[in-house]
Amino acid sequence: MIAAALPGQVPAAPAARRIPGPSRRRSLVQKMGFAALGACMLANILFLGAILFFIAAKGLSVINWEFLTQAPRDSMTAGGVAPAIVGTFYLTLGAMLIALPLGVACAVYLTEYSPKGWVVNLLRVSINNLAGVPSVVFGLFGLTVFVKYFGFGVSILSGSLTLGILALPVIISASQEALVAVPQSIREASLALGATQWETVRKVVLPAALPGILTGVILSVGRVAGETAPILFTAAAFYMKGYPSSPFSEVMALPYHIYALMTEGTHPEIQTRIAYGSSLLLLALVLGVSLIAIVIRQRQRKVYHA
Repeated sequence: MIAAALPGQVPAAPAARRIPGPSRRRSLVQKMGFAALGACMLANILFLGAILFFIAAKGLSVINWEFLTQAPRDSMTAGGVAPAIVGTFYLTLGAMLIALPLGVACAVYLTEYSPKGWVVNLLRVSINNLAGVPSVVFGLFGLTVFVKYFGFGVSILSGSLTLGILALPVIISASQEALVAVPQSIREASLALGATQWETVRKVVLPAALPGILTGVILSVGRVAGETAPILFTAAAFYMKGYPSSPFSEVMALPYHIYALMTEGTHPEIQTRIAYGSSLLLLALVLGVSLIAIVIRQRQRKVYHA
């Protein structure tokens, strides 16, 4: 029983209830989880740094102005890799010009227009599974369809089409995730103001999803620029003195050039140094293109959030 307060006395405040906090076990598990995540991140950074340091230490001495601006000569033991740089740029640019519009259009249809049902779910599963197909299979597909059936031959066009198909699943998946992440209230507000569904998608949804779409582009550029197997059958030439003159020309490319230097030739010591220099240059080109895309993504994200 609670004792009644005497006249003139203030009743004592009831004791505050103790709110139970997280248990020691939960706190310990959380700390262990964060420690494991930090260790994984540190391991990734260390491995990446070790790879970059190793390649830079082996190939930095080879890179100079002659290496960047001249064609190979003397059985690829002297000169530079300028045709391979140009060829890699052409193939990567062609693949992105093919894959980006098709990938974004497919993601828009699957996210905004397609009816819900098992057919759409089957398409999404197929796209996700396509991302795990080995690149050599894409190369054989390009050889059969583009080189032989359509008669494009071993050319920039055949290689770009093959690499574009290779990049499609990544771009579609990233674009879908970016479109789904746009709040539904934004779509509803645009439709309520009288905009059509296509105007809403084009002027509201796509600009809001652009940072996520560019993330897919960054991942695709890194994969496309470094692939050897697809261009081995569809585009790459072992040796060229000049530069390609049309989309139907063969082309040198840095990934295949590195492969050729390490597997062919009679001067392995000299060719190995050139291969390391080419590898460092390929990494620098991929990182440079990725950096440009990251800057554009960050600017677009600031504009949207502002």
